Amino acid sequence: MVNNQRISVPQRQSVLDALELAKAGKTAAEIREILEKEKFESSIYIMLETLEYLKKGGRITPAAAAVATVLHIRPVLQIQGEKLDAYAKTRSEKQGRAIMMDALKKDIDTRFGGMDQVRIYVAHTDREEEAKEFSQMIEAEWGVPVTYCDPLSLSVACHTGPGALGVGCAKRIDQYL
Repeated sequence: MVNNQRISVPQRQSVLDALELAKAGKTAAEIREILEKEKFESSIYIMLETLEYLKKGGRITPAAAAVATVLHIRPVLQIQGEKLDAYAKTRSEKQGRAIMMDALKKDIDTRFGGMDQVRIYVAHTDREEEAKEFSQMIEAEWGVPVTYCDPLSLSVACHTGPGALGVGCAKRIDQYL
């Protein structure tokens, strides 16, 4: 068992990393140790279309959800390690994408040592076309490939609801191979 406190896209990468480590000859104990050591080496930003599901889950009050709905506020949330927190508020898709890209770029440069040290991901709930466009925008602007563009895991999607769009990264484990 590995408890590296990851969820969704970075959790998927942990599984793929474990397979690579096994192919490189690492034992199960060594793989567990590496994955747990690297557990906080990921970052996620998610823009929500609605606050309804955060309200239903008790993460925000009904009053806060109502105010945000009336004002057409779309929150950008972040997952750093083990907690989900508010990061920013936006009123437009374009601004939300820019906020997420700026935040992730800052994390990549300051926490992870640059673009060549991470894998980048885009995830969504029921927004496949927009997610593909977002991936292409990231690739064009940053000059690096998006590793994969997939639906959010159900463990996250049940909190975000439909229409969520996110971007994230996980640090490469190449030094262990």
